[in-house]
Amino acid sequence: MGMIKLIDSINNAGNTNIQIDIMNDPIQVRKMMLDGTADFAILPTTMAAILYNKGLDYRLIAIPGWGTLYLVGEDTTINSWNDIRNKRVNVMAKGMTPDVVFRYLLQKNGINPDKDITLDYSFPTHIDLANAIAARQAKLGVIPEPLVSLVMHKNKKLHPIFDLNLEWNKQQSTSIAMTAFLGSNSILKDSPQLAEQLISSYKNSVQWVNQHPDSAATLIVKYGILPDYQVALQSIPRSNLNFVRANKIQTQIDEYLKVFYDMNPDIIGGKIPDENFFY
Repeated sequence: MGMIKLIDSINNAGNTNIQIDIMNDPIQVRKMMLDGTADFAILPTTMAAILYNKGLDYRLIAIPGWGTLYLVGEDTTINSWNDIRNKRVNVMAKGMTPDVVFRYLLQKNGINPDKDITLDYSFPTHIDLANAIAARQAKLGVIPEPLVSLVMHKNKKLHPIFDLNLEWNKQQSTSIAMTAFLGSNSILKDSPQLAEQLISSYKNSVQWVNQHPDSAATLIVKYGILPDYQVALQSIPRSNLNFVRANKIQTQIDEYLKVFYDMNPDIIGGKIPDENFFY
């Protein structure tokens, strides 16, 4: 969504050599990185760390998307973390970002995620889980924007119970460095001018989306990212779009990855990436 102005500009230019592929799942982006067909890529920061630690020749350019995770449900009795005890909460894929972030926040609020609450991984993807929440097959679930706005549009009784980015900020005094923008080392070295032009255009696009959410929402629907203008408009402010160069916030990114490392080193590939990770 933050890239939508850039996508529109490229589409209108017609004869550009830049092609943007929008995939349904980060695993598909990872596959393109593994086979070398992606010059640039956007995927979770934890997955970026894994791929770098495996020796893939990509470097972290920026964090364009910060915490977008919310605990969503119809339950109006939950006003504090203590109210979540003995509840069942659906989370996609054990060990992935939503699971680790939620577990971390449970622990920080005095709740044992393995004893005081039931974490249910029945729905393996964000889409599956969002559909289950909208259809009342899951009463409580951790999902990201823009799916939060989408399920609220389908089921008017649903609401965000906890903004996990806000809760993370209370513990870490910083936002969740959740989304990574990467570039292949070859293109960053061989075509630095092109790379910087694309980086600048992406940053400007994010700023434009935040400044003109109404126009951005129109483009988001036009390019099929979301089906409804109102949903797109609502999702923009909750998506925490902010393009920040990674080399300016290395410590912040390291601290974010350390939370995952402390929970299970394998989640980020066995170690916190060294300084060559940053472009």
